[in-house]
Amino acid sequence: MKKSFTVFWKRNLAFANLAIVSNLEYRLNYFVDAILQPTLTTGIEVLLWFAVFRGAQTTEIAGFGRDFYLSYALWGAFFARICTSWMYEFRMIQEIDSGTINSLLTRPMSYYEYYFSQLMGYKFITTIVSMAVPIIAVLIFALPTKFERLPMAFALEFYYLILVHSISFVIATCAFYLNKVYSFTGAKNLALWLLTGELFPLDLMPEPFKTFIISLPFSSGVYIPVGYLTGRLEIASVYQGFISVTAGIVVVNLLGAWMWKKGLKVYVGTGA
Repeated sequence: MKKSFTVFWKRNLAFANLAIVSNLEYRLNYFVDAILQPTLTTGIEVLLWFAVFRGAQTTEIAGFGRDFYLSYALWGAFFARICTSWMYEFRMIQEIDSGTINSLLTRPMSYYEYYFSQLMGYKFITTIVSMAVPIIAVLIFALPTKFERLPMAFALEFYYLILVHSISFVIATCAFYLNKVYSFTGAKNLALWLLTGELFPLDLMPEPFKTFIISLPFSSGVYIPVGYLTGRLEIASVYQGFISVTAGIVVVNLLGAWMWKKGLKVYVGTGA
């Protein structure tokens, strides 16, 4: 048992290192992805909330002042980038669609873990670098942020990544049955843009939609960790986030395992 776990750990660590090395190989692309794009996104979010408060001609919205929303926008853009996986989702779809998955099916690993470990490795190295953007902005403008809450916020965020990858895996398995599966990724990303709280804090929604959407596991992508970090929410919301994400992981992975098993039976592997 111990030997099997060691082999499993070393194998997945190697996959994670593969993702890190391959992304650092193209330094300009990595700079754009880890620094330039987060900076531009953060700037747009901040300008948006400046415009909202100026247009509303008020000092508070739903009991929170402008500084709280600016802090939410900064950290929201940062956490939103962590909880996306469209790049590896595209790769999984392409391999099934083209038939290059054949080479992976013969290796002593699962398709799920191969891309999950790469996703985690990529997110780890990108998070370390891009985290400088919101931290510097928060310190310069003295925006409300409880830095002692960062570890718990990151714990929930990376746990949520398991659900994100599981959803990507389910979408990828659709390539066994359908053509043009890439459109599902676009639709999913648009839905999560709203459901995670990236577009705006979810507690600004009217009831009964607010309570329902916050109770979904997707709120753990942005709204809950950012709300907890900025003082908008307390630890009870984080615990509830872990519970809802766990339920989502179980349901989505059961669906993914069923679709994968059925998909392999109809797969002809004629692409490569």
